[in-house]
Amino acid sequence: MDAKELQSKTPDQLKDQLVALKKEAFNLRFQQATGQLESTARMRTVRRDVARVKTILNQKAADAAASN
Repeated sequence: MDAKELQSKTPDQLKDQLVALKKEAFNLRFQQATGQLESTARMRTVRRDVARVKTILNQKAADAAASN
């Protein structure tokens, strides 16, 4: 997922996606601890996607605060 795709979403959609990504990250950590993780690179991409979503959410919040 790229930042342009995230910027077109509403804050509610971004929050829902953030929850889903955090659940996936938890499941990946659990799989790694039990030795069942197939792709360790997926952990990195999920972590970066979480950071992207948080960044866009913060930008949208700052824009909303500045416009008021």
